[in-house]
Amino acid sequence: MEKTEGNRQAVIFGLLVLTLLITVFNTVQIGKIGKTGGANLAAESGGAAAPVISGSAVQDVIPKGTPDVYGKELGVNYDDISPYNRQKADASIRKLGILDNTISLSGDDLSRYINVAGRISCEYCCGAESIIFSNGQAACGCAHSYAMRGLAKYLITSHGDEYSDDEILEELGKWKTLFFPEQMVTKAGIMMQKGIEMNYVNLASNKYRDIEKGASSGGMVGGC
Repeated sequence: MEKTEGNRQAVIFGLLVLTLLITVFNTVQIGKIGKTGGANLAAESGGAAAPVISGSAVQDVIPKGTPDVYGKELGVNYDDISPYNRQKADASIRKLGILDNTISLSGDDLSRYINVAGRISCEYCCGAESIIFSNGQAACGCAHSYAMRGLAKYLITSHGDEYSDDEILEELGKWKTLFFPEQMVTKAGIMMQKGIEMNYVNLASNKYRDIEKGASSGGMVGGC
């Protein structure tokens, strides 16, 4: 009986040692995957993996602080668009969206608006080619599109001499990056890999639309 009990304890001890070794091995392997961003795993499986960019690079992609010129006027702040405070994000999006319904454009202002807003879309929320049709009418009914259209109209009518068309498009791109942070960070990583200049026109306009197609993506901030 004592011999049987001794064998049982030996078996249990052996299993504990084996479990410990397996745990250590798995920990080491997970650490390796974390350092490479899972790139080797994706290559072996044939799947598409989102490129990994460092924390500092991610911070560079996401706009922060109060926008120059119009931020205080409209009472909006980039930092208000956050997945951690849905109520504040929605309130800021509505502030910009209201401008779309209250500002009417004609003549040269309308031409500028068509040139700017016709070059950016809300593709992560709807499939429209841009947030407006070629005549300047709204092409997408999501809250993000209202916000981008509203801001474009406001900058053209209130600060048209201070912003070029590309500078207005860049501002729309900043807000779009805030609306879709995970998708934009993924896209930024792919652009960096391909040697494409990282600016908000390249990142968020239709210029490189779908370049990140097939890579992992996430959700959005604010209601659609």
